[in-house]
Parts: sequence; C-alpha cells; structure tokens
Amino acid sequence: MTPKTTLTAAIAAALAATAGLVAAPALADHHMEKKADVPMVGGAPMYPTKTIVENAVNSKDHTTLVAAVKAAGLVDTLSGPGPFTVFAPTNAAFAKLPAGTVETLLKPENKALLTGILTYHVVPGRVSASQLIDMIKKGGGKAELTTVNGAKLTAMVKDGKVVLTDAKGGTATVTQADVFQSNGVIHVTDAVSLPG
Repeated sequence: MTPKTTLTAAIAAALAATAGLVAAPALADHHMEKKADVPMVGGAPMYPTKTIVENAVNSKDHTTLVAAVKAAGLVDTLSGPGPFTVFAPTNAAFAKLPAGTVETLLKPENKALLTGILTYHVVPGRVSASQLIDMIKKGGGKAELTTVNGAKLTAMVKDGKVVLTDAKGGTATVTQADVFQSNGVIHVTDAVSLPG
C-alpha cells in the first residue's frame, strides 16, 4: 500500500467514523422529536400505534372510565379494529355525578345501564375535531351525532371549543381533542354525557 493510499484510507475511515458520530445524535434527536409529538393524557403518552384501551389504561385521569369499561365488558369491543370516536370523560367528570352514582353503576346488576351510558360516548368512525367542526358548520351551528348507543349527541362550538349536549340537556366540553389511536380517536371531555 502506498503512503497516498494509506492516507486516503485513513481519511475515509475518519470521515466514516465522524459521519457515524454525527448521524447518531441526529437520529436520536429525530427519535426524541417523534416521542415529543405523542400527546399526553393524564400524564401518560397516548401512542397512535396502540388501541383506545391500551392507551386509556395508562391515563391517571381516566381510571374511572377504564373501570367502567371493564365492568361493562367493553374492553374487547374498544380494543377491536373500529374505528371509534370516543368522548372520554375524566375522573373529575365522573366525580360531578351525584354521590354514589359511579359505585352504583359499577355493580354487576347495573351492567346494562352502565353499557348504555358508555356506548353513548362512542361514535362509529374516526371523527377528528376539524371534521366535527365542519359538520357543525354544515349543520348551521349544530351537528347531530348518532352514538353506538343509538341515541343522539348534539355538538356545537362555544367560545372556540366543541361542546356536546346530551339527551338530558347536560353539556360536556372537549378539553383535549384529536388523541389519535390505532383504532380511532379520543376527545377528552369534562363531563359525563347521559342518554335520555
């Protein structure tokens, strides 16, 4: 090997090593950016590659909802391919219900009632916030959503936020929208919607 060839090989090796050092942090930064893009709900990342149930079980703000989904036997349904749009009340939303309501609903003898309430929070298909707002605009300020329960939820925009009105006249505001999952989307709400 001539000195020139040796020098060229050394430069090539040095460049390759330097490229490796530069590429590794750049790749790490890209990975961090991807992780930073994952929305957080209840202190937990909501990975778009996981199902609604796989993500919801990690949210400390949705332990009541998860317990209710389990009690109603809806885990398999909401783990299925869907897609589903879920308006997900927080623990604080459930706490607004009259004292003892949640405990009563979680009893096995009230499974049908609980299932009816939970499926009232689910709309077939993946409806993003922008799609919902378009539906509201096209509906002259309101959009009627047919839930899996079969009953209607009415959506409107108030003060720049989507507000749902249930069959009893109660309202729930979407506090965090577009938490996309592998089998649908979650919109976090501040109240429990009740069917008629």
